[in-house]
Amino acid sequence: QVQLVESGGGLVQAGGSLRVSCEVSVRTFSRYFMGWFRQAPGKEREFVAAIDRSGATTYYEDSVKGRFTISRPYMNTVYLQMNRLKPEDTAVYYCAADYSIQDLPGSKDYTDYANWGQGTQVTVSS
Repeated sequence: QVQLVESGGGLVQAGGSLRVSCEVSVRTFSRYFMGWFRQAPGKEREFVAAIDRSGATTYYEDSVKGRFTISRPYMNTVYLQMNRLKPEDTAVYYCAADYSIQDLPGSKDYTDYANWGQGTQVTVSS
């Protein structure tokens, strides 16, 4: 059983920064491909970023490239550092994990991920 718990969301002004964290309760964390997704009201869940098992390869959605950074520097934790935030970044952010996704080419499809956290709200005011 894999449990994911997000934290660190909140309210920030446009141009500001926020870091969201995901703690993963599983012994074999290093065997999981990790991703971040977000969902705004009335919209579908969309890919934000992903990282392979070693942390060496990362993937980003085009609108966040250069502003967001995904990392997994410590055991059982994945971070999403968000800089230069925009109002359109407002959403519930979800952490996801999957054992079967290959490091290359990874996956940006939320249906490929078997394990999800409960989400954390990020609100960016203009």
